[in-house]
Amino acid sequence: MDVLDRRLITLLRQNGRRGISDLALELDVSRATVRARIERLEQQGDIVGYTVILRADVHSAPVRGITLIEVEGRAKDRVVAALTGLAEVTAIHTTSGKWDLIAEISTESLTALDDVLNRMRMTPGIAASETHLLLATPRSSQAGLASA
Repeated sequence: MDVLDRRLITLLRQNGRRGISDLALELDVSRATVRARIERLEQQGDIVGYTVILRADVHSAPVRGITLIEVEGRAKDRVVAALTGLAEVTAIHTTSGKWDLIAEISTESLTALDDVLNRMRMTPGIAASETHLLLATPRSSQAGLASA
């Protein structure tokens, strides 16, 4: 992936519906070049899809956080399955280092977040956890979302 591909991806992250002609003008290349680059990025799997982000996706859960989770022994699959059952857990990531998992959480209030964290702590297989609130989002790769 070269500089032009990265610039193209940045523009598409800001607005995935932006027209080929507009992209070509912004990038100072031909429409054929933009079309070929997008097709190649899709075929290589660098671009795996396009999405719509609704206002509710941005505003409905104003309290967001990440929880770093240490898992006991070989309980990772059990813990992931349990956390997947919590609607407030929007993503789960495996990681390296001290923490085994990172869970992204979105709730309506701090009280609701506290409830989710209490349920998470009672999950068999979780040895320790540490939660950090997300205060603002000055940059997001999710369709150019900024702090809502």
